[in-house]
Amino acid sequence: MPSEMNGAQALVRLLLVEQVREVFGIVGGKLGPLLQAISQQPQLRFLGVRHEAAGPMMAAAAYAGSGQMAVALGEMGPGGLNLASGLGVAFNNNLPLLAITTNQHRAASYPHNGMFMDLDTVAVTRPITKWNAVVHDARRLPEIVRRAFREALGGRPGPVHLDIPQDVLSQSCRFDDAEFAIAPSRYRATGRLRPDGDDLRRAAALMHEARHPLIVAGGGVVTSGAAERVRALAERWHAPVLPTQMALGVVPSDSPRFIGHGGLIAGEPVRQAFEGADLVLAVGCRWSSWMWDERGPLVRRNQRLIGINIDPSALGQPALHELGLQADAAAALDDLLEACGASLGRNVESSWLAGLRGARAAYEARLEALGAEGEPGQAMHPAALARAIGQALPPNGLAVFDGGHTTFWSNDLTPVREVRTQFHEPGMSHLGFGLPYAIALQAQQPRRAVTLITGDGSFGFTLNELDTARRYRLPVLCILHNNAAWGIIRAGQRNALGFELGTALEETDYAAIARGFGCHGEQVTQLAEVGPAIRRALASGLPAVLDCRTRFVPHPAMPAFGSMNRYGFDALAGEAPS
Repeated sequence: MPSEMNGAQALVRLLLVEQVREVFGIVGGKLGPLLQAISQQPQLRFLGVRHEAAGPMMAAAAYAGSGQMAVALGEMGPGGLNLASGLGVAFNNNLPLLAITTNQHRAASYPHNGMFMDLDTVAVTRPITKWNAVVHDARRLPEIVRRAFREALGGRPGPVHLDIPQDVLSQSCRFDDAEFAIAPSRYRATGRLRPDGDDLRRAAALMHEARHPLIVAGGGVVTSGAAERVRALAERWHAPVLPTQMALGVVPSDSPRFIGHGGLIAGEPVRQAFEGADLVLAVGCRWSSWMWDERGPLVRRNQRLIGINIDPSALGQPALHELGLQADAAAALDDLLEACGASLGRNVESSWLAGLRGARAAYEARLEALGAEGEPGQAMHPAALARAIGQALPPNGLAVFDGGHTTFWSNDLTPVREVRTQFHEPGMSHLGFGLPYAIALQAQQPRRAVTLITGDGSFGFTLNELDTARRYRLPVLCILHNNAAWGIIRAGQRNALGFELGTALEETDYAAIARGFGCHGEQVTQLAEVGPAIRRALASGLPAVLDCRTRFVPHPAMPAFGSMNRYGFDALAGEAPS
């Protein structure tokens, strides 16, 4: 039966079909019809942010935390420009969301004719979205919105963007109610892509031959819900597991098969694993530079690699494979477990995993010793602070790691037990993403403690969102490693080039800033006070900032991490990767 409604109302009904529940953004005049339509739907929750860039960061976090898409809004012109920063976070980490902007009315846009706030927002966002479009007529909204979700969730997931001129949002049309009863399975694929049968048999044969296997688990494992399958395969195969930064928790950090997170920043055990492996099984991993050194991907061309990825463009580049399986991670692992049978692992040398676990234990002992360094009156060592934080956080809480150098210490020293409980942003590595991320996770999971562990430099990018957390009564806990500097940049300037410029960040009291926003704020200068301060902050029921005074000490993996920057450069100089 036909119903009269405007474009904004039709858009909202189409979002509900896809189970969208979260909308993040800043209110704007041209967005008025859409904001009104959102306000009329109790199933939708709108969180008003203080900068549009936070909206896509929050929408990305909503998907990372739940697997459910969310929406980020931007007003025309500057609103679209601001969205771009957060869209980069989603795009580079394969996290789908729907960005919606508005624009001048159709008589003055595409092409624009010189009004204030003119912007070809589609051109701006094209490099950082999987797909985008202008909606020129509200009657096309059902078709275009369905395509947007199909593009966002099909194959390698990612953000999409619709630019909707103001008069299209208010355009009155007649829609058949049946348009809003079409299930997503009618217009996009919802099943799992399975691997080719012949490739599956070849993979099983290679796996049975392996004496030193290694499993690399990427973000595709989390998206597919395949963590338990990775654990089952690792146990049967007696294989160590290296989760990437997008797969934190695929194996717990206390697992007998865990050797570190995220590539070379997990220390020597990871390099040792790659150097000794005779077969690497990479599941849902795209081989980003977190797993490179000066010679390129850590799996070398003379080693056997089986790659499993739903995205064909992630197979064979930059790491060459022996066998590539285009498939969903969970479906492929189900099929592999069946194809390999109970005898898998009989050829694996017992000393292989034991040796790598011993190397991991030695690495952890080294970190423990580092944290014990220091003299009375010195600011806390970052290793000691990170360990104290990890010990004090609630075991069922969520944690977000932000800040370049701070994330290295957090990665090593914050225990992780399950997927979708700890979050990093390795793809764009956008400083400041952490507070918006944490706020979105807290809104989704109000009964769990959500902690942001960040550096003082990173925190400055988005600390204005403390106001958002306070307004919506979202008690995120922000713990700062405050060394009063851009620490890595300062070290690089001093050590490599013998100068220093613009690296000082002294005399800022972040606890006082937090209290100014109506949040809980404390300064922490002693290691013994870290745990009690965390407990007080969580008990306050408010968004909280703990300004922990630490000193800059290079993480032991810094030289290895820096080596990936030489890949390609060395090749241009005549040293080809092997």
